[in-house]
Amino acid sequence: MADITTLPSEEEEKPKRKHLNLTTLILLSLAAGIVVGLICNPLIPDGSPADAIFIEGICYVIGQMFIHLMQMLVVPLVFCSIVCGAASMSDPKMLGKVGVGTIVMYLLTTALAVIISIFLAQALQPGVGLDMNSIVRIEPKTTTTSQTVPDMLINIIPTNVFKSMASGDMLPIIFFALILGFMLGSLGRKVATVNRFFTQFNAIMMRMIGLVLKVAPIGIFCLITRTFCNLGFSGVLPMVSFIGVVYLGLLIQLLVVYMLILVIGTRLNPFHFLRKFLPVMIFAFSTSSSNATIPLNMETLEKKIGVNRQVSSFTIPLGATINMDGTAIMQGAAVIFIAQAFGIDLTPAMLATVVLTAVTASIGTAGVPGVGTIMLAMVFDSIGLPAEGVAMIMGIDRILDMGRTAINITGDAVVTTVMANAVGMLDKSVFKNNDVAAVDMNDLSEPADPTDYDEFTEHGDPTEVGETGDPDKFKDIDVPEPGRK
Repeated sequence: MADITTLPSEEEEKPKRKHLNLTTLILLSLAAGIVVGLICNPLIPDGSPADAIFIEGICYVIGQMFIHLMQMLVVPLVFCSIVCGAASMSDPKMLGKVGVGTIVMYLLTTALAVIISIFLAQALQPGVGLDMNSIVRIEPKTTTTSQTVPDMLINIIPTNVFKSMASGDMLPIIFFALILGFMLGSLGRKVATVNRFFTQFNAIMMRMIGLVLKVAPIGIFCLITRTFCNLGFSGVLPMVSFIGVVYLGLLIQLLVVYMLILVIGTRLNPFHFLRKFLPVMIFAFSTSSSNATIPLNMETLEKKIGVNRQVSSFTIPLGATINMDGTAIMQGAAVIFIAQAFGIDLTPAMLATVVLTAVTASIGTAGVPGVGTIMLAMVFDSIGLPAEGVAMIMGIDRILDMGRTAINITGDAVVTTVMANAVGMLDKSVFKNNDVAAVDMNDLSEPADPTDYDEFTEHGDPTEVGETGDPDKFKDIDVPEPGRK
């Protein structure tokens, strides 16, 4: 009997269409906006019908609508994400020596990252020569420019949190969200309903970010087209300079800040650490994802550095959530860059506000695409910088994201190594060997909880329902990620 060959169906014969991902579309929209804007600069005179219809009409309206969409999400996203982040940090499993020490070190390195980038941008002045006032005329908030540093510290505590939300005053909103989150976490299941509300509302905000990002290429194209139509070629060099400032800040954070922390905290050779950890940094740079690098990071720390997995399985996932040093460097440099472009003088109180806002916001920054852009809009809004600057940064964000992801995961590893050494869970004999080859990717596994927290943690008081005070994690809730089907 002859073999019967099954003919492929029409659907099987059709090749699958490859769709461009969001990052590629945003980069293309940036490039297209620059090209169209530079072409329109000499061809469309100011005040002409084409300028009124296309540049100041279509591009202006669509661009402003996109900016308003981003601004619409800032307050609810920041409030809910920080409440959820603070609640999870109130877990008694984090209240021991390793937990508190890790959180403090993560926040301190983030503060240093912001400060370094601010000083670098002020010294190198990447935004000087970029006259954005010809496009948008705006002044900083009078409440921000007139207040001193003591006034700024006092005003962190809100007298009316709803008034702060209505006016977009970010530091009081963050302060209240932190307090509320810590209270929810400490009360645990006694306030499970409230905890569930914030977790679910945060999931809604993530979905809304996904919707806004879908129209980002159109909004960025219109904003960049209008910008370069007005600026011409004078707008290209400052953007390249800004990218250079950010990467210089990332290198300083890596080679100076992290290596000093490693030497002081462990007395290990920092160059040997970099040689062993380089494959992880390259992987993070290529993927631009801290979460995707978690298994490789933990495996390398255990097999190449000598960190006990009981520590790394706790500190590395935590760092992927709250340690945003690379993002903080970008935010600090972006603030100075846009302020210089608009000719806005930043007072010491405004700079202190940037540092505090960036550090506290890192607690609730979710590990999904697009949230960093909204958080940058929040930092801008805290000192009254125009949101138009966010679109320019968003267009080149992919170029910056690769470098800052590599810095983020390296900071996680350095802090983890220091904390492991502090609790006697670092095998220095493993670190001192000359095995610098990358770990086998086939050996990687998903991160799991430490086998026993009791060795370095404390426990909360029992609640009225007999629990140990753990906040309700609501693992049945699937937080959507933009772009995931």
